[in-house]
Amino acid sequence: MKRILIVFVPLLVLFAACTSDISQLNIETKRPAAVPAPTLFSNAVKTLAGTLASASVNTNVFRFTVSHWAMAVYQDEAQYDFNTRAIPNGWWTTMYRDVIADLRESARLINADASLAPAEKANKLAILDIMEVYTYSILVNTYGNIPYSESINASILFPKYDDAKTVTADLMARLNKDITAINPSASSFAAGEDLVYKGSAAKWVKFANTLRFKLGMVLADVDASTAKTAAESSDAGAISAAADNGLFTFLSASPNQNPLFVDIVTGGRQDYIAAKDLMDKLLGWNDPRTSAFFSKNNSGAYAGGIVGKANTFVDFSRAGAKVIDAAAPYVFADYVETEFLRAEAKERGFSVAGTAETHYNNAITASILYWGGTAADAAAYLAQPDVAYSTAAGDWKQKIGTQKWIALYNRPYEGWVEIRRLDQPKIAAPVNAKLTSFPTRFSYPSFEQTLNGANYTAAASAVGGDLYTTKLFWDKN
Repeated sequence: MKRILIVFVPLLVLFAACTSDISQLNIETKRPAAVPAPTLFSNAVKTLAGTLASASVNTNVFRFTVSHWAMAVYQDEAQYDFNTRAIPNGWWTTMYRDVIADLRESARLINADASLAPAEKANKLAILDIMEVYTYSILVNTYGNIPYSESINASILFPKYDDAKTVTADLMARLNKDITAINPSASSFAAGEDLVYKGSAAKWVKFANTLRFKLGMVLADVDASTAKTAAESSDAGAISAAADNGLFTFLSASPNQNPLFVDIVTGGRQDYIAAKDLMDKLLGWNDPRTSAFFSKNNSGAYAGGIVGKANTFVDFSRAGAKVIDAAAPYVFADYVETEFLRAEAKERGFSVAGTAETHYNNAITASILYWGGTAADAAAYLAQPDVAYSTAAGDWKQKIGTQKWIALYNRPYEGWVEIRRLDQPKIAAPVNAKLTSFPTRFSYPSFEQTLNGANYTAAASAVGGDLYTTKLFWDKN
C-alpha cells in the first residue's frame, strides 16, 4: 500500500505542475451550465405547446370543462374537481417557471450579445416578448390578478399581485411596441430555432396583430373603446390566410411527439371519449369534421358520452387519428380564430373590413379545410338553415359562439375563454358537478397561500374571493 502511495503522489504533483488551472475539471461536459438563447426560446415554445395540447388530467382538463370530451372511468376532473390533482398549481408553475423564465433568460442573453446586428436583435427580442405576452395572457385570463411587475425576479421572493385589468392593458401596450419593432426584411431566429414560423419575422407581425385583436375583444363587454381600438388597429395586419397560421408542429419521433399521441397511443389509455354535447351538434348538422374529430365506437357508429358520468369506453367515439397523430400540430393562432374575431368586431360596430356573415363563413370554411374537408363540404354545411348566418338560431353571440366552440376543438383552453366571455354555447353541467356553476377561473395555487400569504390574501380579496366560480373583471354576462 505504501509503495502505491509513493508512486501516486509524485504523479499527482506532476499533474498539478503541468496544469495551472484545474477548474476545468468541474465543467459538466454532458450537462452544460450555459444554454444558448435560441435553445431557451425553442424550449419555452415547445413546453407551452405541449401543455396546451395535453389531455393529461394532471395538466390540462379543459377538454372536459368545455364538453368536447368526456371520461369513461375517472370522473373527478370532468366533474370540476380541480383540487385533488392540484391542477391550478401545475398550470401556474409551468407558465411561470418553464415558459416565461426561459423566454426572459433568452432575452437577457440576446440583449447581452454584442455580435448581433441591431435589427436582428430587435426582431428576436420582439418575438420573445410576443410569446411572453401570450403566456401572461393565459395566466391573467385563468386566475385574474397575478404576479406581473415583480415576477421572475430572483431578488423578490414574495412578488405582489398586479390588477388584472392593468396587466391586460400593459400586455397590449407591449404588443404595440413589438409590432412596431419588428423589421420583416431583417434577420431573426433561424428556421431551426423558430419552431412556429421558421424564421419569418413578417409572419410574427401577423401573429402579434391577431393576439392584440384577441386580447382587445376579451375586453369588449367592459371596455368597448379599447376593444374597438385593438380590433381596428389589428384587422389589416392580422392573420389573413391559412398560410399565416401559428402552428407548433410536433415530430413523429420521441421525445418530441404530440402529448396526445404519447398519452393515448403509446400509453394505451382507454378513458377519453367524445362528449355528447359536441357530438350531438356534429351529427345534427352533418358536420364534415366529425370523422376527423372522432373515430367510431366498436359498433361502427359515432356516439358521445355524458360528461361526469361513468361511460363504457367501447360504446363511444374516441379522438380521431388526425388528433392523436404523433406529429399533429398545436395551433397557437390561426385564420379560423381571426375570422371569427372579425365577425364579432363587425357585430359590435367596429370598423373592420368585410361583413360579419362573410367572416363567419370564412372561419367555418377554413376550419373544415384544416380538418381535411373540401370547399364543397363547407358550402353544403353552411347552406343548412341551422348553420347559415342569416337563419341560424339566436343572436350573433349564439351564432358565432357556437360555431367558434366547434372550431376550437383541440384548443380547449381557448374554448374555455370564449365560453366565459360570450356565454355561448349553453352546455350541460357535468353529472355530480363539484361546483355550483360553470368554472370561471382557477383558484390560486396552494403554495401561494403558504409561501406568499400576504400578497395572496390581498389578491384573493381584490378579485372577489379565491373561488372557481368568481368571475374575472371582463366576464360581465
